[in-house]
Amino acid sequence: MYMISVRVDEDLKEKMGKYPDINWSEYIRKNIERRLKQEDMKKASEIMEELARKTDPNWSGAKEIRRWRQRDE
Repeated sequence: MYMISVRVDEDLKEKMGKYPDINWSEYIRKNIERRLKQEDMKKASEIMEELARKTDPNWSGAKEIRRWRQRDE
């Protein structure tokens, strides 16, 4: 596992010290993971929007599925 350092000013460190029950390393790690997940979702959304712009506006996924299902009957 890699280690990173985060600098905080004295005031913030003092405030953090008032809550010794909080595992600040774990808190920061979880928030980094949460932010990365948000960024991944944002990127996926951008890709989906780009694909939607390239798709015929009259195309319907539901109609296409029905067409393929009826073809196999």
